[in-house]
Amino acid sequence: MRKATVIGWPISHSRSPLIHSYWLKRYGIEGAFERLPVKPEDLGAFVTVLRRGDLVGSNVTVPHKEAVLDLVDEADELACAIGAANTLWIEQKRVLATNTDAHGFLANLDAAFPDWLQTAGVPIVVGAGGAARAVLFALKSAGCGHIRLANRSPQRADDLARYFGPSIEVVPWEDRAALLGDAGLVVNSTTLGMASNPPLDLPLAGLPTHAIVYDLVYVPLRTPLLRTADSLGLRTLGGLGMLLHQAVPGFERWFGRRPEVTPELFQLVTADIEGH
Repeated sequence: MRKATVIGWPISHSRSPLIHSYWLKRYGIEGAFERLPVKPEDLGAFVTVLRRGDLVGSNVTVPHKEAVLDLVDEADELACAIGAANTLWIEQKRVLATNTDAHGFLANLDAAFPDWLQTAGVPIVVGAGGAARAVLFALKSAGCGHIRLANRSPQRADDLARYFGPSIEVVPWEDRAALLGDAGLVVNSTTLGMASNPPLDLPLAGLPTHAIVYDLVYVPLRTPLLRTADSLGLRTLGGLGMLLHQAVPGFERWFGRRPEVTPELFQLVTADIEGH
């Protein structure tokens, strides 16, 4: 029986097992997918265990997406371009890595707002971790030539701007609200607003009325940031769709069947989140 996992620290919020178990049952595949809590100091040991072949692969979530690149045997062109990986698999006892977050980010955005690129203006991305890397890569690849990046730690934001080039403008954290006037898209790539975490402090009143506020957090489904955006009449998008779409390539690689993101699956995961 093929087995895969998702690792992170913490990991209890992850709905990846629910998603992959749904697909395994739907397609009649004998397999299993589980959560595995892995502390940052234990990441190397996990990759060593993965190399033994007991698992067919793993999803990688916060805070391991950048660090895991230095531990795998080979990362593909996409993971190297983004500078982070979220999907691992085994070939001939070698651990290989890719990144499906950029795919998931754009697939969710395209499905919800097909016109988003025409109205994006100068997007602003909040955060500077592995998820932010995928978002910046996705926006650049979609055709956004000027993107603003805001992060509490200016050094991490500066590092990302150097990595992705002059199209990325680092915004001082204290100036973030003043630069929303021409932003048709705001993306929260941090974990602020997740479960018991404090909310993201980002005043939204300065946004144009057509702006989209996209929060990658999916637990809760409606974060404080999205509720504020709702109250201002802005367009909003949560992170659940991104989670579902980014899971597709990994499942296909591990279990040999490309799955579909169906309304039934969306409702299943939504009900599970709302029930906790």
